Amino acid sequence: MLGGKSLTALVWGAALWVACALSVVAEPLSRETLAPYIVPPMSLGEPLNDQGVWQLLNSGGAEAGYVFETEPMAPLPGFSGAPINMLVVLDLDGRFLDVKLISHNEPIFVSGLGEAPFHKFFEQYRGHSISDSLVVGTPYGGGGGGSALVYLDGVTKATASVRIAHESLLAAALKVAREKMNGISTGPPAYPNLEYSEPLDWAALVEQGIATRKVVSNAELNAVFEGTLWEDDDPEAQDDPNGTYLDLWIIDLGPPSIAKAVLSKDSYEELREFMSISTTDEPVLLVETARHGLITEDFVRNTAPDLISADQGGFPVAFRDADIYVEMNNDLPEDIQDGAALILRTDRRLGFDPAADWTLQVKALRSHGVFQPEVGSVTLTATHATPERFYSRPEVVKPTPPWVDALRNRATDLVILCVFVVGLIALLGLRLNRLAGHKFFTPIRLGILALVTVFIGWWGQGQLSIATPMAVLRTAKDSGSFAFLLYDPFSLVIWAVTILGFVLWGRGLFCGWLCPFGAMQEFAHHLGRLLRLPQIEPTVKWDHRLKWLKYLVLAGLVAIIFIAPARLDKAIEVEPFKTAITTFFVREWYYVAYAVGLLVLSMVLFKGFCRYLCPLGAVMAIGGLVRGRDWIARRAECGSPCQLCRVKCNYGAIKKTGEIEYSECFQCLDCVTIHDDETQCVPLILAAKGRKVGMAAE
Repeated sequence: MLGGKSLTALVWGAALWVACALSVVAEPLSRETLAPYIVPPMSLGEPLNDQGVWQLLNSGGAEAGYVFETEPMAPLPGFSGAPINMLVVLDLDGRFLDVKLISHNEPIFVSGLGEAPFHKFFEQYRGHSISDSLVVGTPYGGGGGGSALVYLDGVTKATASVRIAHESLLAAALKVAREKMNGISTGPPAYPNLEYSEPLDWAALVEQGIATRKVVSNAELNAVFEGTLWEDDDPEAQDDPNGTYLDLWIIDLGPPSIAKAVLSKDSYEELREFMSISTTDEPVLLVETARHGLITEDFVRNTAPDLISADQGGFPVAFRDADIYVEMNNDLPEDIQDGAALILRTDRRLGFDPAADWTLQVKALRSHGVFQPEVGSVTLTATHATPERFYSRPEVVKPTPPWVDALRNRATDLVILCVFVVGLIALLGLRLNRLAGHKFFTPIRLGILALVTVFIGWWGQGQLSIATPMAVLRTAKDSGSFAFLLYDPFSLVIWAVTILGFVLWGRGLFCGWLCPFGAMQEFAHHLGRLLRLPQIEPTVKWDHRLKWLKYLVLAGLVAIIFIAPARLDKAIEVEPFKTAITTFFVREWYYVAYAVGLLVLSMVLFKGFCRYLCPLGAVMAIGGLVRGRDWIARRAECGSPCQLCRVKCNYGAIKKTGEIEYSECFQCLDCVTIHDDETQCVPLILAAKGRKVGMAAE
């Protein structure tokens, strides 16, 4: 039969071997699966690539945006090791129309807090843009007024999971933006600098390109329509080919200096009043002095003009009438003052950058026939940009990496934790024997365990779980990123200290001193003794047999990763940690009954779960293999003939030979106390008696 060390090595060796198998790539969901997530009147269009990006169609069947899953493009593993898959709906301007959770295996939401808070978290994205600086959490230091950062509320006790989901969502959205939305603004657009002032006249506006002119003659228009049904349907153009069809001026009125140079005093004041209310709108003046005009008879004020449109970077600019009365400055040329004028507006938050090139598109219409005329059109274009000096750009605030935010949010907790573990390591490393022999050792130990339960467990949520090693294994199997470990720095510190403890003492530092549920079991044991409950003491043979259970549980969990990974989150419930520590017993009754049952069992069977069932304990047993020394002193008489330490060891971690089985040692220090106590250690007692006999003989 294999020994404990051999079995542990076998389990881990098998797990690592299987982790080298081929990765399983997530396949995008089918149309039938995704379509129900789209809210009418929108609908799912055609697939755009093989990574799960689809067209979003509006009620008229035109492309209105993009629909995609996050997992195929940004499979950042969650704490279960499996990615969190979300459905994201973006409009053509990169604004989130909807974000919905499709699937996940995050332990805290599966059967801890429930999924409602997770779903509610994703509702916060609606209306925000991928160009917004979105972060999860609250402003550090209590600031945030006027900040370029947009804060999303996290979920208490699950901030690490929502940070992972947030990073995965943004990574996928930006990937779609780069591939499908070339030219979309990836930073805050320029906005008029209201403090900047510069004297300008019409000549300066024209000379500096602040006013852009587009002129199209009748002959040029005829050339565009030549060869079409409508080539002879403009008598005026035919009679006067040298005449002007379109004489259009484009002027951005956002900068005050430009608006003052163009508008009358009354129109300027009306514009300023409008912009004081619509602070994110950019006003653009169009003046047409030829025969085209700017609107048709069907035009309705405060709507988008039917003859005019625009785009920037290949994406449409949503212009609409600002409904402002336009009266030109008397210093302007007469033809400008007498021309048809219209002020349009567009929202800069949709990505419009007034200081970058954008293109105005003007339709030229002709109709053929009398009773049911056929209308034909061509598009005339003009490119405009206003000089950068009239604008300001908000400083692009790059969100700090999520792990930095996590460190900041838990700075105080981390300082206290580090002070505590440094003191504990120093106490056990430098004064271990004196601590074990202290007359108040038991109260000291119970005090430390109480701090571990309350601060590390309930407050700090630092209960280590088999979920983390399973997630690491699954990530290795899928060739994923291990960055998810950084999202919970509190637990990461405990993992680091635990691994350090492997080298110094084996598994005992964590299992004996830093495990909150282990501490709760020890308190349950003392309560059972206080109540004088009969204690269950398995025989050596049964103790040895029962200890194999935890290795079988661990092997089963490893197998589930590869056989049925979707069931892993339920299988991990063999640990009661989430119930007793994470949710503080606020869960479904059967989880609570299980956790409480284990604590009741500990009242009569010393730390039965830790010794016989804990899969994390099976992982921790590796510490017995990598420890750097045998830190518990032994004498030649230990085991032959003295068996006192073995009999007193509640964990059954001492063999008949007197050798310490470090893979099962929880560092309770009982044997250290006996070894150093002249009133308990049999060899020391016999040696003392021998000295007395010798003195008497003399």
